[in-house]
Amino acid sequence: MLPKFLLADNSQELPDTLFIVHTRTPKCIIECDVEDFNSNQTVYWLEETPEDKNLIEDLMDEAETFYNDELDNQEDLYDEEFDD
Repeated sequence: MLPKFLLADNSQELPDTLFIVHTRTPKCIIECDVEDFNSNQTVYWLEETPEDKNLIEDLMDEAETFYNDELDNQEDLYDEEFDD
């Protein structure tokens, strides 16, 4: 089974942009700045846009938490790699 969220980038064409892919219904791709999840954010719905605003808010909150946790984890891995 795929994880609920995936982190994607296209650093050659959009070096300052990251994409959070939500793999479960409602499937979407969230485009955001590398430095700030909420800056220049665009949601691309791969399925019908949900009408339930609470569902969308919850999804965006979960995506932001995932985004921040992933960046923190990458920083920790980078720090560990250079501490050795």
